[in-house]
Amino acid sequence: MNNRYMTTAEVAELLRTSPETVRYWRHVGKGPGSFRVGRKVLYERNDVESWLRDLRAAEVRAA
Repeated sequence: MNNRYMTTAEVAELLRTSPETVRYWRHVGKGPGSFRVGRKVLYERNDVESWLRDLRAAEVRAA
């Protein structure tokens, strides 16, 4: 698979959490952007990295 796109399991592994948590974030609109290809949910690597940078920036501002 192209390294540009990540599965839910790959995002969970990167974030050291469970795929269920990533699915919950998607359900409530809290996680990184995703899209469906048929029945598969994919995340663009750039979207995941951007989402992480935004979270980190919000933490720094809140401190």
